[in-house]
Amino acid sequence: MSQQLVSRIESTEPKKILACDGGGIRGLMSVEILAKLEADLRIQKNAPTLVLADFFDFVCGTSTGAIIAACISAGMSMDDIRAFYVGSGKDMFDPASVFKRLQYTYKADPLAAKLRAELDRALKHSSTPQEPNATLGSHGLRTLLMMVLRNHTTDSPWPVSNNPRGKYNQLQRKDCNLRLPLWQLLRASTAAPTYFPPEVVTFAPNTDAEYQFVFVDGGITTYNNPAFLAFQMVTAEPYAINWKTGADKLLIVSVGTGSAAETWQDLKVSDMNLVHYAKNLPGALMNAASAGWDMACRTLGACRFGGAIDREFGEMMMVKDNVKSTCPNLFSYVRYNPELTRSGLDGLGLTDVEPASISKLDSVANIPDIQRVGTAYAARSVSLSHLKGFV
Repeated sequence: MSQQLVSRIESTEPKKILACDGGGIRGLMSVEILAKLEADLRIQKNAPTLVLADFFDFVCGTSTGAIIAACISAGMSMDDIRAFYVGSGKDMFDPASVFKRLQYTYKADPLAAKLRAELDRALKHSSTPQEPNATLGSHGLRTLLMMVLRNHTTDSPWPVSNNPRGKYNQLQRKDCNLRLPLWQLLRASTAAPTYFPPEVVTFAPNTDAEYQFVFVDGGITTYNNPAFLAFQMVTAEPYAINWKTGADKLLIVSVGTGSAAETWQDLKVSDMNLVHYAKNLPGALMNAASAGWDMACRTLGACRFGGAIDREFGEMMMVKDNVKSTCPNLFSYVRYNPELTRSGLDGLGLTDVEPASISKLDSVANIPDIQRVGTAYAARSVSLSHLKGFV
């Protein structure tokens, strides 16, 4: 673990967290939103080569958001991350290849191969027999990094981080998480059922303590939106990071992949069979969990920007220090998340984009439209004024 990362953790400066939701190929919306933020920061700081790893101290993500987070932590620019997504979209979420993927070994999986190559390049990793690919403990990672996985073996969510003080990151442990291949953790976090086979990760390899766990997509947990989980990690005593709370001391920027809840105007009770539930329950639970953590962040934090969650809760934005909750403001909070309804797209001037064409996790045929949504939303919503006091 690099001394630069340790120094960043221990710094008394106000801290900034970036949290990236899951959402399949719709992660390109997050990429375009973050590209606007990066471009604005470059202008404001007169730093043409600035990347988001220079600004954020902690970057986290779930599923597709984990890929974005890891690439940012590795020091990649948003232009490079965009190119990776556009070039790898079909390998990430192409429904035509599902049956073919089931025949892949993990080394032959095209997405796994691209993750290995891209991360090794970004982290300047030199392959050795002991460490053929960059690991979670790579010195090239410039920020704290956390990825959400689901351990299917133990039926539990797994937030895996490079926190050097973490219980399972101690180098004396035979199964120290920092030795795990970074690409494989990302592959595990994105192992969405029906898209990818599960990922089997070996711990303490080649020792008498060797064991394996089976992982699937981190979005199949209640942490598809990992913003509040990140807050817990940097403030709860067991993680030993202990960052200070307060609206002027801690900022969380949470970026979604578009709100795309399905409606069923003509649904009949007789249609609600096992197939219907199997197809729709995971998405329903993910949407509810994302909204729930968004509400928690707006209740405990001072929300500087965010769309309405529902017609009762509203936006909960702090306007001119107008107190919205009896809870203390433990952090400042910004939520960027496009609304993928007809009215939401019309509001962005995208009257020619059909909501159904961009709302699925595997809408790879509509990548240009997904990018248009992210770009249009960013132009209207992203502003450095939301980050005042932290820039």
